[in-house]
Amino acid sequence: MEFVQFHPTGMIWPPSVRGILVTEGVRGEGGVLRNSEGKRFMFGDIPENYRPQTAKDEEEGFNYVLGDKNCNRPPELLTRDHVARCIVREAREGRGSPHGGVFLELQTFAAWYGSKKSGFNAEAHWKKKLPSMYHQFKELGGLDITKEAMEVGPTTHYMMGGVRVDSDTQMSRVSGLFAAGECAAGINGANRLGGNSLSDLLVLGKLAGEHAAIYAKNNPAAGTQDDQIEAAAKWALSPFDRDGNEGPFQIMFDLQDMMQDLVGIVRKEDEMARALDGLEKLKSRMAKCKVEGHREYNPGWHTAIDLHNMLIVSEGIAKAAIMRKESRGAQFRDDYPAKNTKDFGKVNTICWRGPDGSMQTRWEPIVPMPDELKEAIKAEANGVLPEELQ
Repeated sequence: MEFVQFHPTGMIWPPSVRGILVTEGVRGEGGVLRNSEGKRFMFGDIPENYRPQTAKDEEEGFNYVLGDKNCNRPPELLTRDHVARCIVREAREGRGSPHGGVFLELQTFAAWYGSKKSGFNAEAHWKKKLPSMYHQFKELGGLDITKEAMEVGPTTHYMMGGVRVDSDTQMSRVSGLFAAGECAAGINGANRLGGNSLSDLLVLGKLAGEHAAIYAKNNPAAGTQDDQIEAAAKWALSPFDRDGNEGPFQIMFDLQDMMQDLVGIVRKEDEMARALDGLEKLKSRMAKCKVEGHREYNPGWHTAIDLHNMLIVSEGIAKAAIMRKESRGAQFRDDYPAKNTKDFGKVNTICWRGPDGSMQTRWEPIVPMPDELKEAIKAEANGVLPEELQ
């Protein structure tokens, strides 16, 4: 649960659009990241192992954008986790945009390209190249990206951890409950490669569907108990009946701010410990959460129910992240910046509900890949998969 992927660029202003994704295509078409001082800060933080693959200057980066195979990519196209950490650093050190992010602008590339191509029309170019982004900012933020810089910041993008499932059937440890995709702990490990989410759903969703059908055919329908149904309905409706004065949206906003600040992209143990204390206080506030209005089309009621699950997920992320005293994949620990293969390279973090209802955590060794499967993968890569392994 500690492996939460952040996309480096999401809209951050106005508040109504905060978190909506700004596609990597903007940077892929020449978009440049700048801090409040106007500095293109990504050129100042290129990891050593990426230097041979990264443009040495602006000219080379822009030529790469235009398709020159002899040029390296601009630093704005480094890995998502690195770009996201750089943006957070700029904001934390006082060089961020007015609303806590940085600026993403297309005007530098347009000016450079315009100086080389006579008659270049920047507005028409961006409307053609980035039509969805143009309309997104125009309609939701009242901003013309062909003329103005966008305020962007990291946004939660993908969960690598999730429901524990059997790798062959996708059934969870609850008999008859199957899971696939982002809600399940699947193929992604500590970080997700861009573009594999749909293939993940198709492959593992097919497995889950097939084995759910087999399970349904071979097992009787589950029985229901009226007292359990009544208890669940009473719990779901309880926000309407409380005498409290806490609104669900304010609790949600406070939870989001706390997790972003204390268990976000760059993590430290003392901050995450504070977050766990804060979660306990939010749970107490939930007991006073009052929903007004009727059941029909009531987003306050939906949020009150969602908060129950959001608090569980947040606690799982914080506890698992504290346990993993290293940086690996999407988890970056400022107090443990290196990868620790000796202690953490072959274990998974498991969270479960203990007998007293509290969340428990433990390490569990990752089961080694069977030798015959290794041989099958190697043989298939070489195009000589034996019949008995097909």
